[in-house]
Amino acid sequence: MTGETASEPEVLTARSGRTFVITLNRPRVRNAINGAVARGIHAALDELEADPSLSVGILHGAGAGFCAGNDLKSLGIAGDSSMTGRGFAGIVERPGAKPLIAAVEGFAAGGGFEIALACDLIVAGRSARFMLPEVSRGLVAGGGGILRLLQRAPRGVALELLLTGATTTAEQLGTWGVLNRVVDDGDALAAAHVLADAIAANSPVALAATKRIIDESADWPEAEFFERQRPILTEAVRSPDAREGARAFLEKRAPQWPSARAHAATDERKS
Repeated sequence: MTGETASEPEVLTARSGRTFVITLNRPRVRNAINGAVARGIHAALDELEADPSLSVGILHGAGAGFCAGNDLKSLGIAGDSSMTGRGFAGIVERPGAKPLIAAVEGFAAGGGFEIALACDLIVAGRSARFMLPEVSRGLVAGGGGILRLLQRAPRGVALELLLTGATTTAEQLGTWGVLNRVVDDGDALAAAHVLADAIAANSPVALAATKRIIDESADWPEAEFFERQRPILTEAVRSPDAREGARAFLEKRAPQWPSARAHAATDERKS
């Protein structure tokens, strides 16, 4: 999963239990985003969403770095737009309904940092560098960089990074709470798998409800929060998964989620 040949897709996917791994596969150009990559990420997110046997995704880059952002060589080439129905890179405007973890090594620059910020969780190698240098090129971080950095980082920190275009480190972003894990270089993907396994061990029904509330509540008035979450919450609480969770707790054992078993049985029938 580290090469780039004429016969190998520019976005690779693989399954690991209930985790779906998406690999940006253009290491020779630092995994820069062109039309093929954008369409590949979009298709991979569609597959993750549509498959009930999958609970969580991991997005990472092949080779030495995560992503260098938009491929400037492809700009203006007909049919090679880096925009899809999900926005830039097939992700930034509509990331998806299931949790997605970015595993970053080396660098996440410009649109590459925006892709990482579009993920729900970020794990990075200690030496990884992050930057939104658009202002230094007469551009604007319009792929969600402004929105999401202001949401994740202290306002003053976000403003400085956005207005100077400066490079920052994984260690600094970890201190500011932008990253979930900072690990030894080369361990980001493995650490993302550990985090994904911890997520995937939980009820698919509860995960879907929790993620839905997280995503939809961003524009809910505070006074309406509990009223708006009530139908989502009620559906989850009344599910067989909730009953199994209570039984497993009382019986001091790991839960066997009915929804996960139902999905597994469906997959067996299809095969």
